Amino acid sequence: MKILEDLKYAKTHEWVRVEDNIITCGISDYAQSELSDVVFVELSPVGSLVEKGSPFGTIEAVKAVTDIYAPVTGKIVEVNAKLSTVPETVNNEPYGEGWMIRIEMSNLEELKTLLTDKEYEKLVTQE
Repeated sequence: MKILEDLKYAKTHEWVRVEDNIITCGISDYAQSELSDVVFVELSPVGSLVEKGSPFGTIEAVKAVTDIYAPVTGKIVEVNAKLSTVPETVNNEPYGEGWMIRIEMSNLEELKTLLTDKEYEKLVTQE
C-alpha cells in the first residue's frame, strides 16, 4: 500500500493534492486495492457544485459499487474523462493518471480537516 507524503487524505479514502485554491482528487491506493478491479467510474460533470462529504461520483468494481465523496466544498472545474473509457487506470495509477476531479475550493479552511499521510496510514492500519 502506497501513501504519498505530499498529499492530504479524507477518512473516506480520497486523496487531495492542493495547488492554490484548486484541489485534484482521487481515491487512495488502499481504497483501490480494497475495491479490486475497477470496471466503471461515473463522475459529476464540470460546473457541478459539491459539498464536503457529499458524493461526486460512483465507482464500480468487481467486489462492490461505492460512492466517492468530495473532500472539500466547491465547484468541479475538471473531470478525468479518460476514466469513462479506461476505468482500470484507477487501479494502475491511483495517484497519477487515475485522478478523478479538480475542485475550485470555496472554503480553504476545510483543508485543515483532512488527514496527513501519517494520520491516514494510522487510519487504514486500524481497519
